[in-house]
Amino acid sequence: MASNALSGDLPVFTESILSLQELDVSKQAVGITGSFSRGIWRFQSLKIFSLAGNKLAGTIPFDIGKMTALELFDLSNNILHSSLPSELGMLAGSLKRLGLSNNTFSGVIPSELGQLQLQGASVFLKYNRFYNSSETAPLSLCLEREVNEFDLTNDTTLCPPERNDLSDFHDSAKGADWTNATNWMDEYIRYCDWKGVTCDDNKSHVTKLNLTNNGLSGRLSGSIGNLTSMEVLDLSDNDIKGSIPSFQTSLICVSAIMHSQERYLTLGGDERTSTSSIAKQQNYRDTSYSTIE
Repeated sequence: MASNALSGDLPVFTESILSLQELDVSKQAVGITGSFSRGIWRFQSLKIFSLAGNKLAGTIPFDIGKMTALELFDLSNNILHSSLPSELGMLAGSLKRLGLSNNTFSGVIPSELGQLQLQGASVFLKYNRFYNSSETAPLSLCLEREVNEFDLTNDTTLCPPERNDLSDFHDSAKGADWTNATNWMDEYIRYCDWKGVTCDDNKSHVTKLNLTNNGLSGRLSGSIGNLTSMEVLDLSDNDIKGSIPSFQTSLICVSAIMHSQERYLTLGGDERTSTSSIAKQQNYRDTSYSTIE
């Protein structure tokens, strides 16, 4: 029934069609109006549920979590409002596409939506009013490696890129094994408040990362080089390997990053470069020495 000229209120569906598996009345020329009745959420066999491109108002009922067979749920381009129910996360495992863009939703984007990424769901939330009440989107939604597609990934307000860069660093350095990882990878806490991270006065850019003697291992992620305001990097007394990336800014200080006795660092690749050469190339001061293998 998509792309027709249906109008009027969304009907109250009878129990005789509760076994319905597909309901697509999207893109109506006139537009279906009204709001959802509680009865519609009894359609627990529905796999395709699309009412996009209508004039539906009201909110998404909490009972949405009961529709666990849903594979596509699209309410984009309506005038729905209020906050998103956390119960949407209960659709993880079946849902492949969640379309809620072009409405007037507000409030905090539920962290439970991050559960949808476990099955590679695509999540579309653009052109709502989350800016009014939500500083950032949940971290798990913003990490491109975690979710099939999230249309706000490149929104630097809701998905700060430096938070993603630090998250990559955390994973590469085996953050789950750190001695102290307070606030790291929290869905909402600002990355400037993560253990060892210092930001500028505007709380926008990382200026210092100090995780000395904190049980770091694994590899040094190249994403750390994207922190363009970094002035101090101190990862001394850890067991991290890899190469120091080519920073897009001049570091004031780089402290010992590995445990080796050889006084060499690796810069931007496999070739070993002396600390004095690095200082000359990137204009930073090395206060102690080690090797990144």
